[in-house]
Amino acid sequence: MTKTLAYAAPEAGRHLGKWSFERREPGPHDVQIDIKFCGVCHSDIHQVRDEWSKGIFPMVPGHEIVGIVSKVGSAVTKFKPGDFAGVGCLVDSCRTCPSCKSGLEQFCENGNSGTYNSYEQDKITPTYGGYSKMIVVHEDFTLRVLEKNNLAAVAPLLCAGITTYSPLRHWKVGKGHKLGVVGLGGLGHMAVKLGASFGAEVTMISTSPSKEADARKLGAQYFLNSKDAEQIKGAKRHFDFIIDTVSASHDYDMYLGMVKPDGVMICVGGPPEPISVKGFSLIGGRKSLAGSLIGGIAETQEMLDYCFDHQIVSDIELIPINYINEAYERMLKGDVKYRFVIDLATLS
Repeated sequence: MTKTLAYAAPEAGRHLGKWSFERREPGPHDVQIDIKFCGVCHSDIHQVRDEWSKGIFPMVPGHEIVGIVSKVGSAVTKFKPGDFAGVGCLVDSCRTCPSCKSGLEQFCENGNSGTYNSYEQDKITPTYGGYSKMIVVHEDFTLRVLEKNNLAAVAPLLCAGITTYSPLRHWKVGKGHKLGVVGLGGLGHMAVKLGASFGAEVTMISTSPSKEADARKLGAQYFLNSKDAEQIKGAKRHFDFIIDTVSASHDYDMYLGMVKPDGVMICVGGPPEPISVKGFSLIGGRKSLAGSLIGGIAETQEMLDYCFDHQIVSDIELIPINYINEAYERMLKGDVKYRFVIDLATLS
């Protein structure tokens, strides 16, 4: 076992602070990564606050991890010391169920192992995330990172990137489609970048008119103020697809009204409270309300390679780790453009 340093929430709702714990030594198929940067996801806040389910504390958040391989196990073939590598939302799964065999480890029917606030496949050992100096992961759940010059901005691709890439690819969103993106945050700004890169006509849908200029810089051709009743009326049955990234409670029916017949509204945000939807919002146009959760390991690697080839990274604000509690408060106010990333060199 190797002692390492992290920032952890000692109990639900408590501020994060410095904490030391032990990581396992690399086994034959394990990769040890010295973490350089870790993105800060809105789901970190939900889980630290026990808003989704009962958490495992102390909790070390962080599932947007990039760094440099420092050790590999004797049977590792995919990585060597000195390689750049990443870890996303998963560190293991059963590998044997139909979902896992289909490359959909995020839907593992026997329970996958999340990067934090979860358990290893032994169902006993807690997992701890990327707000830490190092991590040990099986090579099959370690991702190859090609972009080295802007490593900090790559980190959010491991969650925000794949969370938006996967549904856009699944529904084959591209040229000839009108795509609405609800919410210009960590997920939303990646949905705009990727949707535009895939050739779709992208409209940013936001309650904040001040975000129009940024949305256009990110690749949106149009902007819709969702507080303007006339603009909402004018967008009736306009979009082939809407990708909804908002994690706070909001009116699904209003957005479904902007979806064309046979269109799809895809939810990737996770509001903590149940959402009500009128039946006629769906049946009055044979519309679909769908959800999507990150992506499998192979698809996440595909996304990283695509982003490298097309020079796509996240827009970030780099922070020292002792700023994390303030960063959470700013995220709750929507005060970040568009992802906080922790510089782990500041953890000592």
